[in-house]
Amino acid sequence: MILIKLAWRNIFRNKRRTFIAATAIGIGLAALIFVDAFMIGMSENMVRTATGTFLGDAQIHRMGFRDAQEVSLTIQALDEVTERLAQETIVEHFTQRTIASAMITSPANVGAINLVGVHPPTEKFLSEIDDVITEGAYFEGDNSRDIVIGAKLAEILEIELGDRVVLTVAQAESGDLSQEMFRISGIYQFAGEEMNSGMAFVRIEKAQEMLAIGREAHEIAIKFTAIAYAQDPTLPFWETYSQHGNEVLSWTELISQLKVILEMTKYSKYIMGGILFVVVIFGIINTLFMSLYERMFEFGVLRAVGTRPFGMARIILFEAGALAVVSIGLGMLLGFILTAVLSRIGLDYTGIEMVGVTVQEFIYPVMKVEQFMIYPVWLFVFTIIAGLYPARYAAKMSPADAMRRSF
Repeated sequence: MILIKLAWRNIFRNKRRTFIAATAIGIGLAALIFVDAFMIGMSENMVRTATGTFLGDAQIHRMGFRDAQEVSLTIQALDEVTERLAQETIVEHFTQRTIASAMITSPANVGAINLVGVHPPTEKFLSEIDDVITEGAYFEGDNSRDIVIGAKLAEILEIELGDRVVLTVAQAESGDLSQEMFRISGIYQFAGEEMNSGMAFVRIEKAQEMLAIGREAHEIAIKFTAIAYAQDPTLPFWETYSQHGNEVLSWTELISQLKVILEMTKYSKYIMGGILFVVVIFGIINTLFMSLYERMFEFGVLRAVGTRPFGMARIILFEAGALAVVSIGLGMLLGFILTAVLSRIGLDYTGIEMVGVTVQEFIYPVMKVEQFMIYPVWLFVFTIIAGLYPARYAAKMSPADAMRRSF
């Protein structure tokens, strides 16, 4: 208790110096807390955007379809697969789709697109197309010749709502060309240009008819009751539905580059931790040595009256600990205020694209209890480690040299 009281008294002998050192260290801790919260918020935002826009948490395809994009590679045992999915407790929603390359022609222009056949009542749970309609409607009524396209594609084709276009696709088995006329019933606007310019949506029944694939489908998009299921490679779900020549893949495999990027962002915390450690080392060592030189005579007297080297070192280490407590308190307060404010107002990164995923909403940092437990503990440990050097110096000094230097 005596050492603790001495430590607190000594670090506040020079309040300005202590405040500057504690502020520098505290800002480092606050930055580490905020960066961690921001990375969590960014990861959740990007995963939510990637899976919620169109991808889903997982997808089922015929083996080889994703590489070849052959219209004839439809999902095997489709009825059995859908019946089992309907009974899965971890599956919240799923929808069937057809996917084919097509040519879309207007009176003014022509373009190549991916034609996606969707079932509107279930598709709305797996994608956000119905939420980003800027003109018209998302498959209202029962007109089988309605088509929904992106704003960029409408600009390229020089068409507007209500105009007519012609779609041309190759049928599955024969390869014969099939053409149908459609009316623009809706125009959507995503943040990403690729979906705005390279995709068009029609009702799945019409797409199946044009492709001559009967009631078959190329893709089943799945939304789990919790996104954590998609990141669990040990889940029996993957093996259960990778049968009959089909394969089921989670978003971590469908866009593996996003998973790699999110894993790499974790290293930024280690970099920040390294920077904080450097700040701690120089801040603590500088502060403690300045305090030590100011009280050189006192240390010389302590050694002269019989204080052992270990006792001298403990005085310095307790002062380092006291400075760490002040820095941690200040850093936690700054980190909490900064993160709490930005977690409410968010950070505007909309429109920025990373590995094919375009941020479409504000990023909100996510605070967790661990951030205010683990990082302060490590800061305290680093501070004690940094204090070992000045503590060793104090322990090795001789009484005569100490008192001589004080004059």
